[in-house]
Amino acid sequence: MRLDPFFDERLRVHRKYLLDKATGSMRARLAALWPFPRVAAPTAAAEASAPSTAEATGSTVEARSQQRTKKPEKPEKPTLGPRAQARARKRRAALAWDRTELRTVGVAGPEVRIAEHRVDVPGRPSVRVRIYFPSEAAGAPVPAVLAFFGGAFRIGGIDYPTTDAGFRRRAVDAEVAIAAVDYALAPDHQYPVPVEQGYAALQWLFAQAEELGIDPARIGVLGTSAGGNIAAAVTLMNRDRGGADLRLQVLEVPVVDLTGAHLDLSATRALGIPRFIAVRELRSVARTYLPSQRRARESYASPLRAASHEGLPPAVILTAEYDPLRGDGDAYGAALRAAGVDASVVRYQGVTHDTPIFLAVLPAARRWHDDVVTALRRLHV
Repeated sequence: MRLDPFFDERLRVHRKYLLDKATGSMRARLAALWPFPRVAAPTAAAEASAPSTAEATGSTVEARSQQRTKKPEKPEKPTLGPRAQARARKRRAALAWDRTELRTVGVAGPEVRIAEHRVDVPGRPSVRVRIYFPSEAAGAPVPAVLAFFGGAFRIGGIDYPTTDAGFRRRAVDAEVAIAAVDYALAPDHQYPVPVEQGYAALQWLFAQAEELGIDPARIGVLGTSAGGNIAAAVTLMNRDRGGADLRLQVLEVPVVDLTGAHLDLSATRALGIPRFIAVRELRSVARTYLPSQRRARESYASPLRAASHEGLPPAVILTAEYDPLRGDGDAYGAALRAAGVDASVVRYQGVTHDTPIFLAVLPAARRWHDDVVTALRRLHV
């Protein structure tokens, strides 16, 4: 099916961004290989502003005199390195972009009751969990899902406007509590930190269910993109470690094989994105998240590669036609069914990876939302 016209301009901008990014990286590598040092000659302005030896000496004496009389200053906060500063800038830009997306193409979430919690994680950083309660949560215990946001493992969070709005709508429309996990981001915290945080949050949710007004017999997981990877990994870990039974897993455009073996690059080719650029971008995600590429074959990094998928909860998997991760979703659904798990895979035609955001302007996004809500309502049965 032809790509929905809504995406035409977005695709043009995205292609330019990827091409500029690839070109910039190539230039940086070539510059690093240049064998001769680059020494810039001082400009006239720089020479004019440079202090003379006498001026510099005088300034030094004056500075020493001031040091003897000046009160000690508070120690400065440690400065971030260049890479950390670059990551911080990208995350600020991503947050600003997300705010604009909600305002222009999204739908704000309804007012709901929210509770914030901090969960300890053995040997790892503690993790924040925010619970969005449905309107009817004041009475009998309600079903719940532990939810993981998307963002290529390196951006995103439960405070991002579109993420927060989506959790609010789903909590109200599906009448389930959404326990959103604000897992740590790579590369500051790489695999398996987010998975261990997710599992600790799941154990906590089961243990505190009665106090929270949640029915421990009706708990599932929900994850989008990188969050789909973590949700699937937590589900496997829960089975392997003998955790309480999960009722459902809903995985939206999940990446479940970080080796890249199941990427469907015909999707990006149809968008006019060269193969080498698509592969480069997708590999960078795995390199950021994993301490080493060898670990991509571990089941909690690539749930599709688990030795067995038996005993996992029923799964609903949603994929998009113009998304190379559609191959991951298809393969995971097939692996689950082969292991006797009730699993379905639905592919949305004519749309891309981030479709659920565009509720205000895209009919497919509204249908996507309705289908997720229908899946979550299975927890009421």
